[in-house]
Amino acid sequence: MPVFVHASGICEAKHVGEGTRIWAFAHVLPGAHIGRDCNICDNVFIENDVVIGDAVTVKSGVQLWDGVRLGNRVFVGPNATFTNDRFPRSKQYPQIFSQTIVEDDATVGANATILPGVRIGYQAMIGAGAVVVEDVPARAIVVGNPSRVVGYANATVEDSDAQSPDVVGVCKVLLNRNADRRGRLVAGEATALPFEPKRFFWVDTVPEGVARGGHAHRTCHQLLVVVAGRVNVAVDDGRRAQVIKMDSPELAWHIPPRIWSLQFGHTTGAVLLVMASHLYDPDDYVSDYRDFIALARVDGNKQSQS
Repeated sequence: MPVFVHASGICEAKHVGEGTRIWAFAHVLPGAHIGRDCNICDNVFIENDVVIGDAVTVKSGVQLWDGVRLGNRVFVGPNATFTNDRFPRSKQYPQIFSQTIVEDDATVGANATILPGVRIGYQAMIGAGAVVVEDVPARAIVVGNPSRVVGYANATVEDSDAQSPDVVGVCKVLLNRNADRRGRLVAGEATALPFEPKRFFWVDTVPEGVARGGHAHRTCHQLLVVVAGRVNVAVDDGRRAQVIKMDSPELAWHIPPRIWSLQFGHTTGAVLLVMASHLYDPDDYVSDYRDFIALARVDGNKQSQS
């Protein structure tokens, strides 16, 4: 299908994919690159140094300034605002505008404001009216001003005492509890754990709305215990995702290798203890969700052939 440009629209760009529709009072400058099957709605302005992937929807009243990069199948809601200069002055221009990257399948809600230089991860969901001031992890749901992580897209939610989730390999580990008038003691022995720990660390004083994790491991197993407060832990095997509300130090959760995990919703005073099967190795981390999906697809193929 040829490119459609409404009689009241202006498209000066030469790099526009087949099937893309540009509607009334939209203006696309010559340097812009727009993919196939996009829908550019009324009153949209697209500057020169803008790259838009395939099957993208940009709703009315949006301006995409130099440096904006939209991946495939991105949805940008009405009147969402992108920026590219953190310290703008009239008639003063930076040598290079900051790049703002929205990865594949992400959604930017109506009236959201995106500060320059941030990266919005794969399938992330930006709530209406949110003000995004820093990077958003893959599949994170963020709301508010400044934006804070409140959920994980397309995931079911489980309480900490629920049965093991449907995510492959993730399971609950019961620790020994002894409580009396002197207080509570929770203990575990290495022989009762799914692996022999070789390293431990804990995470605390996490500011409200900030997420941790956002990666998988190639070979390292982890055991997560919330020893104080509450933490939401998203686990994702590339096909199914669930959020576990962890609020009991007596229940640990085993996160095996090749499972993506994101922690968010830390309460004040929350402490997350992590025991690991391997010593720290930066090469063991999978920090790009697209790489994780490729790895999960390989694992899925192996399981289907076995």
